[in-house]
Amino acid sequence: MRKRQVVVRREEPQRSVRSVKYGECQKNHAANVGGYAVDGCREFMASGGEGTSAALTCAACGCHRNFHKRMVETEVVCECSSPPSIGT
Repeated sequence: MRKRQVVVRREEPQRSVRSVKYGECQKNHAANVGGYAVDGCREFMASGGEGTSAALTCAACGCHRNFHKRMVETEVVCECSSPPSIGT
């Protein structure tokens, strides 16, 4: 049996920048009576500074950050070593 050599080419690692934003509140305030009602809070606003326990509480509606819709935006940053071709 012959051995084969496999060459794996790796591309340059791409860097990505992620930003997380919390949107409208989705907490069901009428769950205990069998209904469905949300408070209408449009966007999460932290009650306190970064790193404190108040940073997880919404200043507008008073609920925890986990009840707000999480939106992750990812931007891929490419550091290409070759200049872009023009007019090809």
